[in-house]
Amino acid sequence: MNAHVSKDPLHGVTLEAIINALVARYGWEVMASRIKINCFKSDPSVKSSLKFLRRTPWARAEVEALYIESLTDKAVSENVPAEEDPWANWKNKSD
Repeated sequence: MNAHVSKDPLHGVTLEAIINALVARYGWEVMASRIKINCFKSDPSVKSSLKFLRRTPWARAEVEALYIESLTDKAVSENVPAEEDPWANWKNKSD
């Protein structure tokens, strides 16, 4: 029997993993410029971001959208060495 494989790119990915991956890819400054929320601008941390995003559905939706967009951003990922690529494991699992 084949197990059901979700086509949802967020399936099985925690909010913390999303934030860590986005910070690794873009950094806090770029994230703050793309998503206008204080937890990315003023003294950013994963902990403060998690707290805010768990209570703020519209902001979480924007972060999840940026994450999904980053998964398809081939131009950036092609220029990153595999050992530094935060999506390397995801890419291997999707093959």
